[in-house]
Amino acid sequence: MLEATYRTYKLRFKRPAGTARAVLHEKPTWFIILRHGGKRGIGECGLFPGLSVDDRQGFEEKLRWTCENIQLGPDRLAGALLDFPAIRFGVEMAFKSMAAEREMELFPSSFTRGRAAIPINGLVWMGDVDFMRAQIRAHIERGFSCIKMKVGALDFDVECEILRELRQWFPARNLALRLDANGAFPFREALEKLETLSRFEVHSIEQPVVPGDYAQWAELCARTPIPIALDESLIGLHAEAEQAALLDTLKPQYIVLKPTLIGGFAAAAQWIRQAEQRRIGWWITSALESHIGLNAIAQWAYIQRNPRPQGLGTGGLFTNDIASPLRVEGGCLRMVAGGQWNLGVFEA
Repeated sequence: MLEATYRTYKLRFKRPAGTARAVLHEKPTWFIILRHGGKRGIGECGLFPGLSVDDRQGFEEKLRWTCENIQLGPDRLAGALLDFPAIRFGVEMAFKSMAAEREMELFPSSFTRGRAAIPINGLVWMGDVDFMRAQIRAHIERGFSCIKMKVGALDFDVECEILRELRQWFPARNLALRLDANGAFPFREALEKLETLSRFEVHSIEQPVVPGDYAQWAELCARTPIPIALDESLIGLHAEAEQAALLDTLKPQYIVLKPTLIGGFAAAAQWIRQAEQRRIGWWITSALESHIGLNAIAQWAYIQRNPRPQGLGTGGLFTNDIASPLRVEGGCLRMVAGGQWNLGVFEA
C-alpha cells in the first residue's frame, strides 16, 4: 500500500543572504516521503517565506491532508493543490522519484550520468560593498560568463558604482550581467532607474517593480531600455487564459520559471509553451531549495535544451544541506559520475 509522510528541515545559511525584501539566516523546507513496497520517493516542498503563496496559515495542515490522501495520485492531487504550489511540486517530485530506477535520477540524461553540464549564472547576494565586490571577483575566478546581481537594497548610487567597476573589469562581450530587483523600484522611478542601469550593458532585469497594475506594467515593458524578465508576476496564475492575458498585455522580453513557486514541472512546461508561442525568452531558476529540490529542477532543466545560463547555482549556500554529487565548476552545474547521496535523514 502506498504511504506518505512528511518532515520539516531547517536549512541554515553559511552567511546571511540579503535580498530587497529581507535578510535570511535560515530557511524552512518540508519533504514528502512516499513508500510503496520496497520503493521510496522523495519530494521537496520548498516554501519561500515572504514570497511563496504557500506562506500562510494552513500550510502544514494542507501538507498533512496531502499525505493522508496520497491514494488520490499525482494528477488529482495536482488539481487539489493549486493554491499550494510548493506542495504540488513536492508531490510531483516524489512520485517521479518513486517511479525512477534510481530515486535521485528523475530524468536520466547525459547530465545525470556526469557527461554534460548546465551553464548557470553566478549569483551575487546583497550585502556591504566589499562583500559584493568579493563575490563578483570569486565568480569570475571560478569561470562564470554570466553573473546575476541583486539590486534594490543598497543606495542606488552605490549599486551603480559597483556595476561601473564591474564593466571596467569585464566588458559585455566577455561577461553577461543579469540584475534582479525583486520588485524594489517604485513605478514612478522605475523607468529612470532602468535608463541609468542600461549604461552598464545589462542583459536583463528581473521584476523591477512589484506585480500590479497591468497598464503600468505594459508601459514599462514597452519603454524599458533593458529587457525585463517577469518572475514574481507569474506566481498564482494557473489557468492558461490568465497566463495568456499577462503575456499578451505586458509583452515582457523574458520570463523566469521557478518550479517551486509556480507549481512544478507541468506548470513550468505550460508557461514555456505560452512564452514560446509569443517568442518570449525564458530560463529556469531554483528558489533556495536543498540539494533534493535543486537536483530535480536541474535534471528537468537540462532536458529542456535551453542554451541560456540557468539560475541553478544556489546549492552551496547552506551549512547543513543534504550531501549530494552536485558540483559547481567552471560556471556550470554538473553531477559527479559515481557520486554519492547521503539520505540518512529520510531513513525510517
